[in-house]
Amino acid sequence: MSSLRSRLRPAVAVAACVSLAFVGAGSAMAAPKADSKLPDRLTKQVNIQKMNRHLTALQRIADTHDGNRASSTEGYNASAEYVATKLERAGFDVTRQEFPFYYSETLAEKLVADGTEIPVTIMSYSPSTEEGGLTAPLAAVAPDDTPGCEASDYGDVTGAIALVQRGSCSFSEKSVAAGEAGAVAVLVYNNEDGPVNGTLGEVNDGHVPSGGITQADGEALAALDGQEITLELRALMEERTTYNVIAETQTGRKDNVVMAGAHLDSDPAGPGINDNGTGSVALLETALSMGSKPKVNNAVRFAWWGAEEFGLVGSTHYVNSLSFEEQLDIALYLNFDMIGSPNAGYFVYDGDDSAQEGSGPGPYGSAQIERAFVDYLENEVGVATGEKDFDGRSDYGEFIAVGIPAGGLFTGAEGIKTEEEAALWGGTAGEAYDSCYHQACDDLGNVDRVALDRNADAMAYVTATYALSTEDINGIAPEAPKNRAKIAEQRAAQSVLATTAAHGDAVTA
Repeated sequence: MSSLRSRLRPAVAVAACVSLAFVGAGSAMAAPKADSKLPDRLTKQVNIQKMNRHLTALQRIADTHDGNRASSTEGYNASAEYVATKLERAGFDVTRQEFPFYYSETLAEKLVADGTEIPVTIMSYSPSTEEGGLTAPLAAVAPDDTPGCEASDYGDVTGAIALVQRGSCSFSEKSVAAGEAGAVAVLVYNNEDGPVNGTLGEVNDGHVPSGGITQADGEALAALDGQEITLELRALMEERTTYNVIAETQTGRKDNVVMAGAHLDSDPAGPGINDNGTGSVALLETALSMGSKPKVNNAVRFAWWGAEEFGLVGSTHYVNSLSFEEQLDIALYLNFDMIGSPNAGYFVYDGDDSAQEGSGPGPYGSAQIERAFVDYLENEVGVATGEKDFDGRSDYGEFIAVGIPAGGLFTGAEGIKTEEEAALWGGTAGEAYDSCYHQACDDLGNVDRVALDRNADAMAYVTATYALSTEDINGIAPEAPKNRAKIAEQRAAQSVLATTAAHGDAVTA
């Protein structure tokens, strides 16, 4: 799981595909009468035994390719071909969409203050310090409503390592502001429990070496204001290419497509079996169980995104490679990123912003998507649900930005499970939903298979339901013509709202 929409958008030629505009472009194959029993049938077919076999395949791919499946590596390529080959054999139209991105791999993370080593995480796209690190005075910035968002917040920090609280603006803005004020590096401490795993979003000459630490460590470090500390943050960074895998049913109308996606790449630190093998294999089994020629009214387009862990690059590239008319052909987008966390929560993306956590509601239709998932999990599975803010941490980001309604499921990353949540869902309060998040231990032993099975059923049911009808999303009954002008007007308004309410404080996952 990741965060912050990347701005790396240049198109790259696509190998072995007819058109970027997209699989199955043109008229749909004539579909037989829609199968009203499809949602129930899929929930029976998408089972944990099949998904576990796919997870085992991803684990073995990682084991034989340097322990990870990060985008552009042989481990990722093998994972993508595993997915693509199965889909092709099942009769799907499959596209491999190439795009460029900046690959980053951590080489060193070390922070020493007052003789004590403090855990620190380098931010994606951060410049590196010199080997061995740098030693400089610590300059603690007093927190306010917009901590560290402008150079004037820092005062005279020339030659110092700035310490600033997370919040209000993006990590990139904090890094640039610190550099403008003269700081040689910046440390951002959390404003809640848990570590800061941040991204600067893109390469920028204005950035200074940037790292994240916990709230407790940041508050303790602030007491050492003016003392010298040593910070080493180094990462390999180079431009590479990778690709998305996109598959579409041959049946169903192509101007009202139901789209569902999951990122396939792992963090370079490990095999990524929960993050995001779980979402990827549930999506794969949903596609295979549905088949390439289902009896549906709307085509279903499945996507396995690359380079999510480097700033949502694959999904961002995809959305921006579509013309406005092609974007209008997508009725909705469903996102599945980490759906089997070992200390699982049952979170549904908050389409109507009823939790009021800051990002605002999704585009029109997002509230209905949220309700569809909640109804299935609570009424059919019997598990209570929580709400997850659209905070920019996963691949729904660019879809929302252009006004496409979105929703999906999430079982938690590095956040801490509360006492109330443990009482509701079981598991351990005071511990992370996934304590192996972005680590080598995110392996086959790091999955709650009950949570994965339940969420996969919800995925299959809701996806199939919308394949039959999106009337509650956009007013299009199964046999009704599409009012493109009205939908375009709705999405233009939603794009303005999304830009205005964009969540600036993103964290990589």
